[in-house]
Amino acid sequence: MVRDIVGRTAGLEVNARYLMYEDDEGAKDYFRELDEGLFLLPQVGAGLGERLANAFAQLFSRGYTTLAVIGTDSPDLPLAYMDEAFARLESGEEEVLFGPTEDGGYYLVALRCSHPELFQGVPWSTDKVLEVSLQRAAEAGLRAGLLPHWYDVDEPSDLTRSELLNGEHDACRTRSYLLNPGTAIHHWDTETERKTPE
Repeated sequence: MVRDIVGRTAGLEVNARYLMYEDDEGAKDYFRELDEGLFLLPQVGAGLGERLANAFAQLFSRGYTTLAVIGTDSPDLPLAYMDEAFARLESGEEEVLFGPTEDGGYYLVALRCSHPELFQGVPWSTDKVLEVSLQRAAEAGLRAGLLPHWYDVDEPSDLTRSELLNGEHDACRTRSYLLNPGTAIHHWDTETERKTPE
């Protein structure tokens, strides 16, 4: 799923793409091999809320005016949803955008400037994540908006969704593994495949 998201986001018209990774031994070297066009930054913080707040703070400090963070558990997320997030923020329609998932969370959060309060006191990994996040935005006086609904992969049953298996939005590596798990990873690890990924 990570490889699909990395590969597909290469098609976005953005100034830069960052991969925020957990700083385990060998992690940076592993993620560096995914895409030479990625910038890598270790995640900072004790939990998801702190890590999101710190990611936005770090990147806004580098001079970006709009940022979006997406998870890697929606490998076939339509790129049009990401494009829409940037267009709406840049137009001034909203100051924060959430991409809602079917389970009450979100697949994307996009901002025009850092707002760490959005990520405080959120009951992560529950069906109240989006609801509480919208409350935090209202409390901060931010104009918030929603992108189209999508799904993320939390349970084994999510891997059988027709969108994922039919390849409608081109999560080719994930789909290949699901349909033929014995060969997909081996195929990716060949020298040729590394040079010319699907």
